Amino acid sequence: MTQDVQAPCRLCDLAANAMDDKPAAPISLDVEASLDFDRLILAGAGSGSAELGPDGSRIASGTVTAISARAMLGEVVIRGEPGRTVRVDLPRNIELWGFNGGTIQIDSIRSDLPAMPRLDSNGKLSFRLGGIVRVSGDADGQFRGDLRIDVEYL
Repeated sequence: MTQDVQAPCRLCDLAANAMDDKPAAPISLDVEASLDFDRLILAGAGSGSAELGPDGSRIASGTVTAISARAMLGEVVIRGEPGRTVRVDLPRNIELWGFNGGTIQIDSIRSDLPAMPRLDSNGKLSFRLGGIVRVSGDADGQFRGDLRIDVEYL
């Protein structure tokens, strides 16, 4: 009498283990405040920049002489599995489109995230972000754009 002996399915074991590693809580991202340079005061045509640092600093240079007091840093809250490490991907820059057809760019998007972001014991992580707007020529009008933020568990 012969008996068929089957080895355990390693693929099935991997799938079962992967299901055990699946986080119980999905990740959510809420924008509490949009990055907003509000108004920039320009001293004529030419090039200049306005910087909002994630620490709240404001620097105007070149033809940009001032940044409005109503300018705001972006504030984002991530929620998910308590204690989990996450990867947060921010673009380096974004293009802003004007209602009159012009464009300007926000460069050097920066945040105050730690090197290894981790959700706290309540499953929450808050961070702020800023960047540098560069203008050249006669950049007049209102400009809007989207900042894509990707978040996933590690």
